[in-house]
Amino acid sequence: MLMRKVPVFVPASPWGLRLPQKFLFLLFLSGLVTLCFGALFLLPNSSRLKRLFLAPRTQQPGLEVVAEVAGHPLAREQESPPNPAPAAPAPGEDAPGSQANTRRSKGWLRRTHPTWPREEATAARSRGIAAPRPQEESIPFSFDFNAFQSRLRHPVLGTRAEESKEPQSLIRTQREKIKEMMQFAWQSYKRYAMGKNELRPLTKDGYEGNMFGGLSGATVIDSLDTLYLMELKEEFQEAKAWVEESFHLNVVFRVKAIKLGEKLLPAFNTPTGIPKGVVNFKSGSNRSWGWAVAGSSSILAEFGSLHLEFLHLTELSGNHVFAEKVRNIRKVLRKIDKPFGLYPNFLSPVSGNWMQHHVSVGGLGDSFYEYLIKSWLMSAKTDMEAKDMYYEALEAIETHLLNVSPGGLTYIAEWRGGILDHKMGHLACFAGGMIALGAADAKEEKKAHYRELAAQITKTCHESYARSDTKLGPEAFWFNSGREAVATQLSESYYILRPEVVESYMYLWRQTRNPVYREWGWEVVMALEKYCRTEAGFSGIQDVYNSIPNHDNKQQTFFLAETLKYLYLLFSEDDTLSLEDWVFNTEAHPLPVNHSDSSSRAKGQL
Repeated sequence: MLMRKVPVFVPASPWGLRLPQKFLFLLFLSGLVTLCFGALFLLPNSSRLKRLFLAPRTQQPGLEVVAEVAGHPLAREQESPPNPAPAAPAPGEDAPGSQANTRRSKGWLRRTHPTWPREEATAARSRGIAAPRPQEESIPFSFDFNAFQSRLRHPVLGTRAEESKEPQSLIRTQREKIKEMMQFAWQSYKRYAMGKNELRPLTKDGYEGNMFGGLSGATVIDSLDTLYLMELKEEFQEAKAWVEESFHLNVVFRVKAIKLGEKLLPAFNTPTGIPKGVVNFKSGSNRSWGWAVAGSSSILAEFGSLHLEFLHLTELSGNHVFAEKVRNIRKVLRKIDKPFGLYPNFLSPVSGNWMQHHVSVGGLGDSFYEYLIKSWLMSAKTDMEAKDMYYEALEAIETHLLNVSPGGLTYIAEWRGGILDHKMGHLACFAGGMIALGAADAKEEKKAHYRELAAQITKTCHESYARSDTKLGPEAFWFNSGREAVATQLSESYYILRPEVVESYMYLWRQTRNPVYREWGWEVVMALEKYCRTEAGFSGIQDVYNSIPNHDNKQQTFFLAETLKYLYLLFSEDDTLSLEDWVFNTEAHPLPVNHSDSSSRAKGQL
């Protein structure tokens, strides 16, 4: 999940890194969001939701975790309808009160209290001792599940209206193919790497990696909501059971969003309140990444991508410290001088000054901009500060970074102290979807312009795929020396199952209904099948310009969390995880729009 934002220049194999830089904790906070807000529909009632996140007092001994502080997203309103759609039951669970639900004694795994560690439980049973029921920690929990459920405009999984009209339609067949790919990716991971962070499909084993800070199970956490979305019931229950029984932090028995959030707070202990990039869970100490301007800087895409998740932690816990921390980040950014209105990627958490004038909408900067427009949308369009900051930033980007190549391709360059690098990273290809998402709330005279701009940027990213031999896109592509939308060196020619291009296809499809986006999405599906599918999972490739693939032996966790999810949604009805009800964080985990009673009167805003 979050590892798709790790800087490429961190010492490690270039094939295993996701370019930007997100705080590792996001991997887990984002997963917590999956469990927490996913649980809004994964679990049938608030009591089970509460049980999932309240842990026993039993603790695992001293696992020391160094977590990236996060946020990349770990961090991307109106009157309730007369007949609100009920939240869907979890896969494998009947609706509350049904006959099957009341008489079931076996089948889908169902837990009513925190699970005792397996080894202890087995030993206790062998001695004829009943496993004790752990005490729950008294963590504030204020979420009103029934109120949330009543405000959903659409069933979580949609109405499947398309299927009812054309049960054997091409779109359904395409969607089922993507579902099969997810099932294959999950089953391969389960068979060869269950409990490890990622699968290595060529060697048929698991990979932990130092980038995960000593924690395990990233693929499980990242896959939960995708498995639920695709109604892979057995696989979802397998993942859920593993989380309940095997996913531990150093002081908890199972994942707890609030406790994790509290453990991240020491990262904010700086003179400016801008968090540093790394926090040690055991000691509470913090530090910046060593590569970030000689260890002196925090990264825009990290500290700028906490807002969605931390506001939700405040909503869950009633503790306003989380919201205060991220609002202070905004305060600092609003106050500081910005060169030409642009936000450089490196900021000193001590002085509050920019450390380098390097500006990128791709790696190091990307999700900061994404979270501005998504904060506006998630607030049910009440967060005016986020809205203003987003459109101001977009105007500066358009003025100083946007270019059109001689061949007519629109791209967003990178800016280094006034000099442009005429390249665009794969990570920057999310921008087409972001701009499309924000077009509806722009000034009237700008709406059509932004829709067209979103389409042109997405077309450019498609061209980076179309101009390769594999029809998959490189890590970065350039516009110089008569070459356009192609990588110019092998070190930028790899593809690691990234989601950003298909993410934009999904948003553009929902905004325009132009069938070309489904056509382009299906081209990606076919290319993944031909060049990335192996005997034991999916793997990235090291050169998209070589039709004989050289696999990198890694099934990235974000492939299951993002790439396959966005492809599935591209071929689903618009009310499946409707954008009226949900906002996707930067790792494609859905967060609910805050449909408050007051804002709900403004019907149809979102």
